[in-house]
Amino acid sequence: MTIETAESDRIPVYLDCDTGIDDALALTYLATSPAVRLVGIGTVSGNTSAEQAARNSLDLLGLIGATDVQVSLGARDHLAKAFDGGVPEIHGANGIGGVALPRSLREPGADSAADLLIRLSHDHRGELRIVTVGPLTNVALALRQDPTLPQRVHSLTAMGGAALVSGNVTPVAEANIWNDPEAAAEVFAADWDITLVPLDVTLENTLDEDDRVRLLEAENPAARALGEMLDHYFEFYLPLYGKRSCALHDPLAAAVAVGGVTPTRAPRVPITVDTSGGPGRGQVIADLRNQRLGPVDHPTARTRVVLATDRPLGAHLIDTVTVGAPRTEAAEC
Repeated sequence: MTIETAESDRIPVYLDCDTGIDDALALTYLATSPAVRLVGIGTVSGNTSAEQAARNSLDLLGLIGATDVQVSLGARDHLAKAFDGGVPEIHGANGIGGVALPRSLREPGADSAADLLIRLSHDHRGELRIVTVGPLTNVALALRQDPTLPQRVHSLTAMGGAALVSGNVTPVAEANIWNDPEAAAEVFAADWDITLVPLDVTLENTLDEDDRVRLLEAENPAARALGEMLDHYFEFYLPLYGKRSCALHDPLAAAVAVGGVTPTRAPRVPITVDTSGGPGRGQVIADLRNQRLGPVDHPTARTRVVLATDRPLGAHLIDTVTVGAPRTEAAEC
């Protein structure tokens, strides 16, 4: 039996993404979770261009049936460098593994992603949860435009960084932070509660071929499309895991943000982002000293770094996106 959550009790979430394959998993999870009200999406360049990410997001929302969720175009270039073309070898030429989704009739909203985020912070004052699964450019631009933004936001959960493990772009840097470390530094310096979901935990949460088959056999077309996208993603991860599988970077951050998965080791510690031009550029330096006997929170820190969770994400993610229903059923016009 499915227990419905009253609309007023659902968690309002703004998603900022560079819609590649794991972003698509996170987006579908948030759009179908009965505990969540996905109130807006902003796109940024990373896995693919901000423009392609917006198209992917709109088309996926159309397939889900969540056609009242505004998608706004965000920054194509980052604060200190131009967009470099993305990573088609990981996410495919169109960002979603070459899968051709039915084209939505909708286009991105007229306002920028930063404008959308600021407006939603007023509409959902004190309740809005920001989930970022790409570079933090749009959030930094929103902070520059309105430094009071953190006062109206419940929390920010960011997929990014590598605290105690190696990076995935350089030996120390993870892709989302490395793409725009200047933006990340500004966001982490702001006065709000941040939960950082780094490679330390995302690489430990995976889907495999059995999970992909469940998606392909699902009744709803969005789940089947995700299963098709994963075919490309699995091939990239084959050398890392030794089998057809993939890491759940972005959906883990989404699930942590809304309580689908609970951090069990997540100390609040000072965070520094390396914005130099040297080999450490893009590194998230988390002060994890004196943690041997268990998590120890630094008294003035506002960022918690997730190092362990209460359960693997995979089964919960698959159940949500295959069984869950979209929060809207409006036909496109």
